[in-house]
Amino acid sequence: MPTDRDQWPRSVRRDRLWELAAAQRGYFTAAQAVQVGYSHQAQRFHAQRGNWRRVDRGLYRLREFSVLPGEEHDSHVRWWLWSKGQAVVSHVSALAVHDLGVANPAEIHLTVAPGFRRRDERVVLHRAELRPEEVEGREGFRVTTPLRAIVESAADAVDQDMIDSAVAELLDRGEATRGQLAQAAQRLGSRAELSVERALRAKGT
Repeated sequence: MPTDRDQWPRSVRRDRLWELAAAQRGYFTAAQAVQVGYSHQAQRFHAQRGNWRRVDRGLYRLREFSVLPGEEHDSHVRWWLWSKGQAVVSHVSALAVHDLGVANPAEIHLTVAPGFRRRDERVVLHRAELRPEEVEGREGFRVTTPLRAIVESAADAVDQDMIDSAVAELLDRGEATRGQLAQAAQRLGSRAELSVERALRAKGT
């Protein structure tokens, strides 16, 4: 059944889609396209014409963004939309976002709620209930804070060198104290505690 949005001039629909997608590095979902006036038939047309690049089922990217030089964290926006806004970039992927230490993950790590059901072999999913203060927003996606990223990576038993370098840089930046690191690690268990303790000793005074 036609809606008022279907009657919007093409220029209005285009402007609304551009405004939405520009805040998401050019990505948008089929549902978002419907919200700004593009029927599913219109979506198929634009995908077939090459105006939109189909990234995944129900997920597109504007052609203009596909040919521009990519931003470092473009893929994080893509997976945030895939998760319908539920996933948070975390663990070593979050360390890389915050430019902490030597983290350079080959896979994208995301934290989702225990009841999250979607899966994809291209991402590593961690299940946890994150507190609001453990998450911060970026353009088009969310990421765990530097403090949380370190302790959750430590709990995940990543290489000690990675934790050592991340802890040293966090302290040098003045973004957390030794006490805050120790306390945050304690909440995630003995493995995180031991790894962070070793990193603090390696850092020295």
